[in-house]
Amino acid sequence: MIRFTLVCDSGHDFESWFPSGSAYDEQAARGLVTCPFCNSAKVTKAPMAPAVARTDRERRPAAEPPGAAGLPAVPSPPPAAPVPMIAEPERRLRALLNAMREQVVASAEHVGDRFAEEARAIHYGDAEGRPIYGEATLNEAQELAEEGIPVMPLPSAPDDRH
Repeated sequence: MIRFTLVCDSGHDFESWFPSGSAYDEQAARGLVTCPFCNSAKVTKAPMAPAVARTDRERRPAAEPPGAAGLPAVPSPPPAAPVPMIAEPERRLRALLNAMREQVVASAEHVGDRFAEEARAIHYGDAEGRPIYGEATLNEAQELAEEGIPVMPLPSAPDDRH
């Protein structure tokens, strides 16, 4: 695997991993490499400095740090108490996001990838007004917003990503 620093024609820089340099070239030529910020497919490799390990340093034994010869041993501090992976404020936020998602799922109709079509039909009076949720591409969501159709992303359930 190889990591490239990439930059789009709008100046956004980001990193991405590829199986090989030729895999990047092939994917970029097919328009499959896009900027995560603006979705532009006009992406190029940014200049990168290789990560090279230094070999000019003298290696010292790990047991005796520099200048420690002849000094009394200093006891190690006691181990710190375990830190929770998720702090209480984040735990509460996750609970609120889950509750919001459950409420939408329980009270709205899932229209799948027809979301943009259904939202337009409801907005323009061509379909029955009702709460809906589903999937839309970034471009579809931007078009809906430009048309003045009130939509918002439904957060994924936080625990779904683990």
